[in-house]
Amino acid sequence: MRELAEGAAPWGLPVFVIGEFLRVATHPRVLHPPSSLEEASTSIEALLASPSLRILSPGERYWPLLRETLLEADSRGNLVLDAQIVAVCREHGVGTLLTEDRDFRRFAGIRIARLG
Repeated sequence: MRELAEGAAPWGLPVFVIGEFLRVATHPRVLHPPSSLEEASTSIEALLASPSLRILSPGERYWPLLRETLLEADSRGNLVLDAQIVAVCREHGVGTLLTEDRDFRRFAGIRIARLG
């Protein structure tokens, strides 16, 4: 992540990931101890300061892409967020996700790159 944030190559962050990071980082049943809201917010602000970062937000094609993505991977429940991330990436022409979440393998045409 540091290489991306400090590098010159453009990279994208789906807007949904910001809220999801805050949810997970501050959740007492996920992390022991959880991050404070201030700590988690500071981490997000550091990423957002990257001059090569592009925030990927839904546009006009988002809903049809999301619907297609949901149906193709039979995404329900917790997998809906993954489908949202994939749909907004597809809308912006992103084909590779940096993730440790194996659930993204279920989406055709998305290459997974691992952290580290």
